[in-house]
Amino acid sequence: MSERRKYDSLRRTEQALLTRAGIAEAARRLFVAQGWAATTVRDVAKEAGVSVPTVYSVYGDKPGLLRALADSADLTADLAAQLTALEDADGPGAQLAAMAAYDRRLYERAGDVIALIREAGRTDDAFAAAYRDARARGDQTRVHVFTSWPQGALRPGLDVTEAVDVYAAICNIDAYATLTVERGWTPERVERWWADALGRELLA
Repeated sequence: MSERRKYDSLRRTEQALLTRAGIAEAARRLFVAQGWAATTVRDVAKEAGVSVPTVYSVYGDKPGLLRALADSADLTADLAAQLTALEDADGPGAQLAAMAAYDRRLYERAGDVIALIREAGRTDDAFAAAYRDARARGDQTRVHVFTSWPQGALRPGLDVTEAVDVYAAICNIDAYATLTVERGWTPERVERWWADALGRELLA
């Protein structure tokens, strides 16, 4: 293959990626502004400056577009960083702080997409299942961490199942939105409060 043909191929790949990213960002803007139900594939195509067939060729149908948004968003909030922080943490309190930091990053970076998936789940069983599965994966991580703690680390009378429930009641997207949007807290302040509150509620 000549150098020219090789770079032509790279340019085509770059253009395809730019087109994909442009559609995803357009969809994200419209879904956040108008809501899932009110936004059509035609709206997304117009916002992205591409044809309707292009949107279908890249993402398929409308549910496929939202799934692509969920996949492309940083929903993991840097899972590798969380795992490293959990491994390096000095005791349960530090591990709770690492988990609060992860949730802060999750909601700060991809809270709008999570809210879109939850909204879509009100009328679409596939999205409802995706939202439940994501919540369940978070619970499984907490079970794994809490069961690794030494006997007596949890507050007396609190078992692992209830500890996971308490965690979910404190660290969730609705609490994050209330504090940052309605009350004007910074994400850093939310993270600090979560870490302190989790320590008070969960640890002996």
